Amino acid sequence: MVIFCGRWARSKTIFLGVPRPIPLIAPVIRRLLSIFWRQRRPVWISRSIADAGAGNSRFSWPSASRRSLPLTRAHRRSRMPALNVKVKYRVAPAERSGLSDSSVDLITAAQAAHWFDLPRFYAEARRVARPHAAIALISYGVLDVEGEPNAIAQRFYREVLGPYWPPERRHVESAYRTFDFPFEEIETPPSSIETSWKLFDLIGYIDTWSAVRELEKRLGRGPVEQFQAELARSWGDPEMRRRVRWPLALRVGTV
Repeated sequence: MVIFCGRWARSKTIFLGVPRPIPLIAPVIRRLLSIFWRQRRPVWISRSIADAGAGNSRFSWPSASRRSLPLTRAHRRSRMPALNVKVKYRVAPAERSGLSDSSVDLITAAQAAHWFDLPRFYAEARRVARPHAAIALISYGVLDVEGEPNAIAQRFYREVLGPYWPPERRHVESAYRTFDFPFEEIETPPSSIETSWKLFDLIGYIDTWSAVRELEKRLGRGPVEQFQAELARSWGDPEMRRRVRWPLALRVGTV
């Protein structure tokens, strides 16, 4: 049984049809956590997973099987694909999930923990964790684009958008190493997620960044359109695919 604990305290814009890196994480995380499971608990009769701060569950739903059923307002609002009947969806603060005591084998938070009240979240994790349960904080860092467009994307991210990122972004850039992590930590091998995108895939993804919204409020759309034009000139044929990579960071421990 997989349980989703959503946290909708922040208003988010849903961009339909825009490629996002979150779905690419699920296979990598399953592979890495399988190492932990084999080493620590070779036989599990029933694995129960709580995914905190799942938003519209772009991380959660690739982890489930293909049989599905739409269950939540989050998915009705975002028009995401219907989800697995094995998944239960809840709208609740990550720090107050409403789950039963000692009911969860694995607690995950993908690209979300930097928004949490961590001491309260950790206390909640200890409350709901079964003996020998694991906790995994997952984040992906700054993208790297194949070829000449990378320098343009990096300059836009750091120099143009730099003042407009929320303060919590520094935790993502540090691979969550700025976090207190009061658990017995398990080292995980370096990893990354990769895909290949056309020009307008990348433009669409970058346009979802919260810092872009803040920039537009202050300076209008001009700097964004200037970046997009510069990116297009460096890209070449807009139908050509280029590799896009994000470093993946995990902090995994036993609760």
